[in-house]
Amino acid sequence: MITVQNPNFAKHHNDFIQTLKTRSKSESTVIAYSKDIEQLLNFFTRTGVSDIKHVRLEDLENFKRSLQQENYTPKSVSRKINSIRTFYRYLVDTAVIAENPSEKLVHPKFETKPPRVLTEMEYRALRDVCRVDIRLYSIVEILLQTGIRISELANLLLDDVRNSPDGKIKYLYIRDYGSHTSRKVPLNKSAFKSVQDYLAVRPETEDEHLYVTKTGNPLLIRNIRTTIDKAFIKAGVKDAKVNDLRNTFIAHHLANGVSLVTVSKIVGHKRISTTEKYLNILEKITKDDEKSLKEL
Repeated sequence: MITVQNPNFAKHHNDFIQTLKTRSKSESTVIAYSKDIEQLLNFFTRTGVSDIKHVRLEDLENFKRSLQQENYTPKSVSRKINSIRTFYRYLVDTAVIAENPSEKLVHPKFETKPPRVLTEMEYRALRDVCRVDIRLYSIVEILLQTGIRISELANLLLDDVRNSPDGKIKYLYIRDYGSHTSRKVPLNKSAFKSVQDYLAVRPETEDEHLYVTKTGNPLLIRNIRTTIDKAFIKAGVKDAKVNDLRNTFIAHHLANGVSLVTVSKIVGHKRISTTEKYLNILEKITKDDEKSLKEL
């Protein structure tokens, strides 16, 4: 439960969160922003700041320093700074404050780890352990074979599994949400078959979401993530997260000669430079796959 101690701060917090929801932000994103800003506002209360209009850069720097003293990682601190900047842009846009003190708040330096990419042995093992659960197998297959985000998968509707006018091409229609524009994502035979197999056993329900629970309710992101995390453990795939299925799709398609532009459009990257970072790990992918094959 979110608890902002200062009533005036609580109103700003609540209004900000409601604004995020109207912008179609994912549930996990809204929760993350909510917790980050709650933490910030309660810090202000503890340190004697009672009005949002009186916050200075020094107050934000003190909050950043307190996070570091509490052993938050540089990456976590940086993420919270992004939340703070989004919150303060909202305050400026709604005329609550005239100037934005967060603009000069500096991110801590940290080393960005390369994307975790599953080897062929690893994603084969994952698929194998998922075969006993038709819904889970379909979810994993879609994430591996399309590279869509977990939030996009959770939001898929029955009508989003589509055919081209001539019926030859199967694809997923990813709808607009937040700052992401709509796009079409091709489905290969394996992915399309997994969807069809799931639809054959999908519970009867009035809900239009593609993936639903046994009781016919939409399958939530956190439940999808938890289930796949358990599958990783069962498959013996270490240090992997759901987003690594997306990383795997991107890296392996680039390794197989698909162009940067094509891969970038399929996965919905706003900038091609985001896709380019995967080029640095292609050599490692090849070596890891060769090593896996030698171990067979």
